[in-house]
Amino acid sequence: MLNFVSEAAAAAESAAQGQETLSLVSIDPGTIVFTLINTLIIFLIFRIFLFKPVGKVLDKRKEMASKAITDAEKAKAAAEAAEKEYNERLAEAKAQADDIVKQATLRAQKREEEIIAEANQKAADIRAKAEENIERDKQRAINEVKDQISELVVMAASKVVEKELSASDNEEIISSFLSEVGAD
Repeated sequence: MLNFVSEAAAAAESAAQGQETLSLVSIDPGTIVFTLINTLIIFLIFRIFLFKPVGKVLDKRKEMASKAITDAEKAKAAAEAAEKEYNERLAEAKAQADDIVKQATLRAQKREEEIIAEANQKAADIRAKAEENIERDKQRAINEVKDQISELVVMAASKVVEKELSASDNEEIISSFLSEVGAD
């Protein structure tokens, strides 16, 4: 911009002196040097006031990003370790549960066998007592029948003794005996 102003001033001065007008585009070594010095000054100002602070900010952001990546990797490693420990504990808990179920099953089977053995023993005891009672009742019934038969024989004998018997009397005694026996 300074270059344009300086050229405009030079053109105005030459027009005032009556010289030919210069063209708008021309190569002037002084202008080139002046433009290079202006560019160098602007570059130094940008470098001091813009590049260094921006570079520092970018370095800080890069450092924060690398720290965040490192922290994320650490968190990922910790999560994987926690997952591995969780899976190990879960497998251990399943194994313990399986052992508990097996032991409970074995105890239940053992108790079942004990209960069946006790029931079989009680059934055998009840059967033996029932057979003893049946045998006793049978003996008692046999003894009662024997007692009744002997009473009947005694009654029949006493009737025979009371009378002398003829064939018709004998038949009468037997019929009355049989009717008495049937009545009892």
